[in-house]
Amino acid sequence: MEISTLPELLRRNAIKYGDKKVAIREKEFGIWHPVTWKGYYENVRDFALGLHKLGFKRGDKLSYIGDNRPEALYSELGVQCLGGAIVGIYPDSHLDQVEYIINHSDSTFVVGGDQEQADKILEIKEKCPKVINVIVDDPKGMRHYDDPLLIFFKEVQKTGRGLAEREPNLFDEMIEKITPEDVGMINYTSGTTGLPKGSMITQKNMASVVKFHDQVDPAQDTDEYVSFLPLPWIGEQEYGVYWPLYKAFTVNFPEKVETVQENIREIGPHILLAPPRIWERMCSDIQVKIQDAAWIKRMAYNIFLKVGYRISDYKLQKKELPIWWKVLNWIGYLFLFRSLKNYLGLSNLRHVYTGGAPLGPEIFQMFQALGVNIKQAYGMTEQTAASIIHRTDDIRLDTVGKALPGIEFKITDTGELLSRGDTIFKGYYKNPEATAETLKDGWLHSADAAIIEDDGHIIIIDRMEDVMKLADGSRFSPQLIENKLKFSPYIIDAVIIGKEKPFIASMISIDMGNVGKWAENNQIPYTTFTDLSQKDEVYDLVAKEVGKTNESLPKVAKVKRFVLLYKELDPDDDELTRTRKVRRKFVEGRYKELIDALYGDKEELEIEADIKYRDGKGYRMKTKVKIKQTEPIGLENGK
Repeated sequence: MEISTLPELLRRNAIKYGDKKVAIREKEFGIWHPVTWKGYYENVRDFALGLHKLGFKRGDKLSYIGDNRPEALYSELGVQCLGGAIVGIYPDSHLDQVEYIINHSDSTFVVGGDQEQADKILEIKEKCPKVINVIVDDPKGMRHYDDPLLIFFKEVQKTGRGLAEREPNLFDEMIEKITPEDVGMINYTSGTTGLPKGSMITQKNMASVVKFHDQVDPAQDTDEYVSFLPLPWIGEQEYGVYWPLYKAFTVNFPEKVETVQENIREIGPHILLAPPRIWERMCSDIQVKIQDAAWIKRMAYNIFLKVGYRISDYKLQKKELPIWWKVLNWIGYLFLFRSLKNYLGLSNLRHVYTGGAPLGPEIFQMFQALGVNIKQAYGMTEQTAASIIHRTDDIRLDTVGKALPGIEFKITDTGELLSRGDTIFKGYYKNPEATAETLKDGWLHSADAAIIEDDGHIIIIDRMEDVMKLADGSRFSPQLIENKLKFSPYIIDAVIIGKEKPFIASMISIDMGNVGKWAENNQIPYTTFTDLSQKDEVYDLVAKEVGKTNESLPKVAKVKRFVLLYKELDPDDDELTRTRKVRRKFVEGRYKELIDALYGDKEELEIEADIKYRDGKGYRMKTKVKIKQTEPIGLENGK
């Protein structure tokens, strides 16, 4: 019989591989610490039985807030082995967000990764009356804490180990009671349009998504994966938890956020998932480093990158590669591509994906040119992550690929993408109205506008509510223009405006690192982000980048005016979700004064701005922002 729950997969791997194969590897204090499949199983068993002794019951929920560590997996699998559900909370969440998710999910236990996360929970404990215990993974700095809610992860495991010795069959009996229909996770949506909703993900959902994915891109038990994206994101759940359990490959946890790139180089993963933000950052790093490189390296880059683009064109068009291009590609590999891929840690990749949001075609094609066969993976929390992916030998830059086997798609008369299959979630926790709105007659309504091509490729246009019309009725996708703008190494975020307006405009946030370096190279003094962003020279620099983008856009979609924001868009200011999607309505409301100025006659505007620090404190300041025109406002718009 096919295994259809994660606890059963864990037990299978422990029996099959025992101490012969590494399941998890974590870097601490400069040393990689391995955990075998037997060790993985025993750690989960000890935590689950310890939690059982503390009073965790079937159907209960446990919230986890902390970094990616083995203990995150022990918590998740331990809870599921008891018939409960794990609830992930982003480690950089505000207190009100943490409080909302703990209370809404009815979590009775919380695991905090370290002192910082424990302090958050203790600060709001009076507002979370259902929480029985706060379990802390890393006790550093907590020697003198004496709150009765607190208990340490190792203590829970020690209790569980004692119970396992007294009742050796108890844990396996618990695993055997888990059914495919059991809810193993409540995964909260990013909340772009309001309060996050808790998606109930079943064991069948989790096992099915990786079974279908593996039919398209088979993994091997010798593969390595680096888990650095937040585990509350459903994409990281699929690639960093479900798939490794299904195919028994190794998950590696970096030492800290700052060492991710270095740790990726050390491991040389075979499978990699990264959202557009990471690929955009890599692309910017390459472009900036090449600008500072010796002339001979710049020349090699300029020559062989063009070769790479030509090779990728042949592959994307599925044409036979002429012998002379094969030779040039081989030379390019020796002189450029090999060293760049080594520098980025991408040399061993066999399956490499981008997900979470569309990746701009320019960035997509650049990595294809470097020989990194990056593929788009499209999915939603409600679909248990990836449901559509490119095939290795069938990549189209204008699509997100084809449906995974086992998942059916169709388009409604209004252009909305619908799906059904074993990966579709059970519904929203404590929200029957939203469930009824999203699940109708077995079909999941995505709220995405899409097109299904005759060859099965699917084009995602944009969110239904985000597809905009100009005042003259011309339709455009703001996301497409934003992705093109972010190809520039000097632009980190862009928000396109234009709904019911005479033309398209944009609010742009500069990349402080790259623009700051450019300013230093050009001897332009500056003090703060705000000061740098409002320099005339920086406006001229960004205007050139906007002009380049406009060259690749149809007439109706050209950006005619822009303003540089005096700060980066920030999840802590509720301007972005934790997965860095723009909360468009919120941003448009917050920056209404700037938007009005973009469509007015002013060339400069003095505004009062709230600048916040990470600790929630901040100050109010006055600053001047400029409006820059990049295209003439034509008569076609009634001007």
